[in-house]
Amino acid sequence: MQNLLSSVDLKKDYQVGETVVHALRGVSMEVEEGEFTAIAGPSGSGKSTLLNLIGCLDTPTSGKVFIKDVDVSHYSKKELANIRRENIGFVFQSFNLIPILTAFENVAFPLSLLRREASVIEKEVNQILGDVGLDGMEDRYPRELSGGQQQRVAVARALVKEPAIVLADEPTANLDSTTGAEILDLMKELNEQKGATFIFSTHDPMVMERARRLIRLHDGVIHSDERK
Repeated sequence: MQNLLSSVDLKKDYQVGETVVHALRGVSMEVEEGEFTAIAGPSGSGKSTLLNLIGCLDTPTSGKVFIKDVDVSHYSKKELANIRRENIGFVFQSFNLIPILTAFENVAFPLSLLRREASVIEKEVNQILGDVGLDGMEDRYPRELSGGQQQRVAVARALVKEPAIVLADEPTANLDSTTGAEILDLMKELNEQKGATFIFSTHDPMVMERARRLIRLHDGVIHSDERK
């Protein structure tokens, strides 16, 4: 398997008033194609910070992040945006759908940014909406969808451009346990069928149970790294 992503001695400090918070204290890890991996830990362990760094939403204080063997650690904001647009899909706990856009338009948005042709966008969006069980709901707005349906739209939006990596930050946090389990099973199915690489930030036991690799963070360092 090829490494899609790796970090080397990754550190991130934040200034909070007169105090320096060491969110990450030297994290080194590698992620291969097709992984279904959970980064788990209590609040303040550094898992969301790590996800932000490997997702090119932030830059490290020191250390390196490689995506497809390219060091992106010191890229400019514009360069990071290009990396995200081309290579990374995101699923957030609060769904982050655009309220004035329909389900179809929300999913089509990443492809529009990539300047895909309208006919290609229509085909790809309808296909992925069907894959996530939302046939017939293309014209509904987020307010007309349940939480679980909104998260299915978010999953479809993350996957429609066939990114190298899908990052899911606490994707079950705003869902009831039954709906959360359905969303996780959907993601696992898409991981197996499409080979999509998923990395979760979570403290949800349901996510940890389903993950094929579990990385536990504690106080900004990797406490354990277990493959199942």
